[in-house]
Amino acid sequence: MSVPVWLWLATIAGLIVLLAIDLFIVDRKPHEVTIGEAGRWVSFYIGMAILFGLGVWYFAGGTPAGEFFAGYITEYSLSVDNLFIFLIIMSTFKVPAIHQHKVLLIGILMALVMRGIFIAVGAAVIAQFSWVFYLFGAFLIYTGYKLAFTNHDDDGEEYKENIATRVVRKVYPVTDGYQGGRSFVKIDGKRFVTPMFIVIVAIGTTDLLFALDSIPAIFGLTKEPFLVFTANAFALMGLRQLYFLLGGLLNKLVYLSIGLSVILGFIGVKLILEALHTNSLSFLNGGEPLHVPTVGIEVSLSVIIGVLVITTVASLVKVKRHPEAAKHVGAGTDPGK
Repeated sequence: MSVPVWLWLATIAGLIVLLAIDLFIVDRKPHEVTIGEAGRWVSFYIGMAILFGLGVWYFAGGTPAGEFFAGYITEYSLSVDNLFIFLIIMSTFKVPAIHQHKVLLIGILMALVMRGIFIAVGAAVIAQFSWVFYLFGAFLIYTGYKLAFTNHDDDGEEYKENIATRVVRKVYPVTDGYQGGRSFVKIDGKRFVTPMFIVIVAIGTTDLLFALDSIPAIFGLTKEPFLVFTANAFALMGLRQLYFLLGGLLNKLVYLSIGLSVILGFIGVKLILEALHTNSLSFLNGGEPLHVPTVGIEVSLSVIIGVLVITTVASLVKVKRHPEAAKHVGAGTDPGK
C-alpha cells in the first residue's frame, strides 16, 4: 500500500478538524459530561472510524481495510483496559467532574503525538531489521501472560506517580488545590502549577506506557505505518468519551484482562510465525525462510472480535450471578455524572 504525502497531510488535517470540533462544542464551557452526550460522541467517532475503513476498502482493497479494522478494534479494546488506570488517576487526584473531560482531552492529545513518534521509529526499525518481529512477538506473549496472571481485583489499588510527574513537582511548586481549569497560576509573582497540570501529565505519560504493548500489537496486524497511525488516532480520539459512557460498566468487565491477554498472545504467535516465514537470521535455518503456516487478516479479525464478544458476555454473566465479583476502582470519582 503506497501512501502519498498529500494523503498523510490530508488525514492529519482531517483528524485535527475533528478534534477542533469536539473541543469547540464540548470544552467551550466546562461541564459534567452526561451519559447521553458521551454516547452520541462515541457513536460519532466510531462512525468516523467505520467511514474511514470503508474508504480504505474502496481505494486500496479489502486486505488493507481488514488490517485497519483489526488494528482499530485491537487498539480500542486495549484502551478500554487503560480506562481502569484513568479512573484510578482521576480518583487519586480528586479531579472535579466538570474538568475531567479537559484532562482527558489534553492528556490524550499528548499521547497521540508521542505515539506518532513511536510509530515512526517502529516503522523505521522494521524496515531495516525484519528480525525485530521475533522480539515483538516474544514481548507480546510475555505481556499477555503477565496480564492474564496479574491480580486486578484489589479494592485498594492506588496510582503511584511516575518519573514525569515527580520531575514536574521538583521543577515547579504545586498549589494546594485546583484553580478552576487552569494549569498554571501566579501567586505573589511566583509561577505555580496546579494539580490539573500534574494529572494531565499523569494521563498523557501513562497512556504512552500503554503504547509499549499496543504499538507492537498493531504492527503484528499491519506493517503499513499509515494504517497503524490512523487506527491509533481513531481509538484515542474516542477514548475519553468512552470513559464517561462506560462509567460503572467498567467494573463489570471482570474478564477483560484475560480476553486481552489472549489477543496479545495470539498476535505474538502470529508475529513469530511471520518472522519465521520470512526469516533472514543466519543462525536459524541457514538464514533461509521456514515453511510455517501464517495467519491471514481475516482469521485475525475473527479471533479478535470473537474473543472480545466472549469476554464481554462472560463478564456480564459472572457479575449478574455474583455481584461481589465486580471490581471497585476509582470509587472516589464518578465519570458518568
